[in-house]
Amino acid sequence: MRAPGARRSRRHAEFEALVVERVREIPLGSVSTYGDVDRSAPRRVGFVLATTREELPWHRVVRSNGSLALGDDQRRRLRREGVPFRGDRVDLRRARYRASEA
Repeated sequence: MRAPGARRSRRHAEFEALVVERVREIPLGSVSTYGDVDRSAPRRVGFVLATTREELPWHRVVRSNGSLALGDDQRRRLRREGVPFRGDRVDLRRARYRASEA
């Protein structure tokens, strides 16, 4: 039997792997929301992105209203990729990527 801490670590590792996989799938010039990455745990998605050591296109993940959680650096990266904006927010109608759920 595993200790409770070990179980949580394995679960966290599995969740992190899922987030990493889904964020890597977001194509250049597109974005997903934290909730698109994982509908049941968008805040955990943010935690994984903030703490992972994986090289990820983190800037392609935005809030559900198209606003940016990480400001000017995120905006610069998205603009370089050609992501469309409406004012200060990403135009989600044009730029949103939702992975097909198999």
